[in-house]
Amino acid sequence: MNIDIDIKALPTPCYIVDERLLIKNLETLNKVQERTGCSILLALKGFSMFSVFPLVGKYLKGITSSSLFEARLGYERMGKEVHIYAPAYIDEEFDDIIKYCDHIVFNSFDQWRRFKDKVKGASKKIECGIRVNPEYSEIETPIYNPCYKYSRLGVTLSNFKPDELDGIDGLHFHTMCEQNSDTLERTIKVVDEKFGEYIKKMKWINLGGGHHITRPDYDIETLVKSIMFFRDKYGVDVYLEPGEAIALNTGYLVAKVLDIVNNGMNIAILDTSAACHMPDVIEMPYRPNIIGAGKPEEYPHTYRLGGLTCLAGDIIGDYSFKKPLEPGDRLVFCDMAHYTMVKNNTFNGVNLPSIALYSEKEGIKIVKKFGYEDFEGRLS
Repeated sequence: MNIDIDIKALPTPCYIVDERLLIKNLETLNKVQERTGCSILLALKGFSMFSVFPLVGKYLKGITSSSLFEARLGYERMGKEVHIYAPAYIDEEFDDIIKYCDHIVFNSFDQWRRFKDKVKGASKKIECGIRVNPEYSEIETPIYNPCYKYSRLGVTLSNFKPDELDGIDGLHFHTMCEQNSDTLERTIKVVDEKFGEYIKKMKWINLGGGHHITRPDYDIETLVKSIMFFRDKYGVDVYLEPGEAIALNTGYLVAKVLDIVNNGMNIAILDTSAACHMPDVIEMPYRPNIIGAGKPEEYPHTYRLGGLTCLAGDIIGDYSFKKPLEPGDRLVFCDMAHYTMVKNNTFNGVNLPSIALYSEKEGIKIVKKFGYEDFEGRLS
């Protein structure tokens, strides 16, 4: 894989999103909308770089949020449909949620009862939904599985209350993570079998996120068929709310080598950090690709790459290179736009990476630089 952006012109560490790749993803998603009549929303939990919201808004129907702050960001910075779902809503925030949101999905009938009078008393029409848990998922890692045993997410069939659906416009389910459409096809059969009699009374159904639609091997035909299953059988509108699919493979993290040490193997210490700047490397865990690097021993020079925090486990992984690494060398980590950017932190007082955008028209544009004030203002 190559990158035709002049990385030497960037500060380090720095996230950079390639607008050309973002447009390619958005065009793919829009084709699904055009073929099926569905509505695709950007899930801000995966990607909330609002400087590109005007571009995203040209293709997608709006955003979906997991909190008041995300809802406000989508409302103020994109200005299209604003959806929200949270496991529970905070009483003191709900008036503002009503102000910003067009769709509110509730995690339980208790939450619906608690807030429905406020929704009905709002000065605008707000469509409401209930999240259901079909108790079926093909996610193997429990931390990412919304349907694992004792999950707090969504209403199971045994807890579903059909007599409390007055005012409910739709049902929502989210059971996927980085998966292909064959998983969706199997999932909707379960959802239909369990909740079909209620779907037919609804205006819409939301298929949640986790759809890796812009991945090269993704089966779009099966996705189209799955969407049309609900459209044709029940006449409902269909929403999808991926976050990762919008920004998948559109961004990089450029970092610099600070020092090389040896303790049984060569170790390169970088000016970035797995713990601070790419926490999913530790949480998921996974090993990000680096342009020009290979697996350990694939090329002549193997290094363990570590971050600059004091955490012993701040390790990105083991990589090999064709030439020895030296202080000042730059490394480019791939697929760093989604989740990485929204999850980063300032542990140890490590500064956040700058954020840049590349476009054919403007070239490299530094969107944001962080400094001491961003760290100082977090905790006092």
